[in-house]
Amino acid sequence: MSVSEHNSSHWGSSYRLVASEKWKAKSAIMGREATQALVDFADPRPGMQILDLASGTGEPAISLASAVGPGGHVTALDLSQDLLDIANRRARQRGLTNFRTHVADAQHLPFAENSFHLATCRFSVMFFADALRALRELNRVLRPGARACFLAWGPVDQPYWASGMGVVHKHVGGALLVPGGADPFRFSEPGSLSAALAEAGFEDIKEEVRVIPWDWPGPPDEVWEQQKAVSAPFRPMLERVPEDQWPAINAAVVEAIQKFQRGDTIHFTATVVFASGRKA
Repeated sequence: MSVSEHNSSHWGSSYRLVASEKWKAKSAIMGREATQALVDFADPRPGMQILDLASGTGEPAISLASAVGPGGHVTALDLSQDLLDIANRRARQRGLTNFRTHVADAQHLPFAENSFHLATCRFSVMFFADALRALRELNRVLRPGARACFLAWGPVDQPYWASGMGVVHKHVGGALLVPGGADPFRFSEPGSLSAALAEAGFEDIKEEVRVIPWDWPGPPDEVWEQQKAVSAPFRPMLERVPEDQWPAINAAVVEAIQKFQRGDTIHFTATVVFASGRKA
């Protein structure tokens, strides 16, 4: 994941690693529909050479490796060696021999031109410090006619975010996110990701907004703990909360999340953006 120096320190920090380890099973369940939707959108074929940017702990790279079969290969790229170590363990547990990891910055891809048949990026293109440079780099390493496929967050005003970070913001005011910093909703405006792809030289650009399941298999206080752990861009806002206000805020968040609870599961939905472009 290519991010600014400040945000890189957050996203490569122990926050991201600890959250990944503690919540990896339930977070995988929550993101399962999104992962599968991106894999379906990318349409991998047997024998393809695929690059997955900002892979973190391994998805969708691992699912893609299963799809391309032993004749294909998937390279999972991320700035964090610790997260890629988790991805490697997960791949080995699945018996995948066509999967490798590579520590690198998306703005400086260490691959030759025309190396890959397909590229993917799940919930990370929003955090590239210089998105245009990263997309141009991606275009360079793709083969002619190859597609790059992205999944990004839609607007902040949706159940998962509004019932957590949105409630905190109502209590403390100020900036929701640091101006000029990491912004999960950078490409939520319709057409904005398409415009970036076009400027980077991609053609045959497609974009669509979908609402997909975003279910958490556990109680409200648990998913709130997970959200706080994984949402580094919101940390400056969270750090503004006076200690004596946390009990009331936590209670308000749990009450907001409970509206989506059915039995033992929190049934959120996620509004997300799918976009793709093809190298000329």
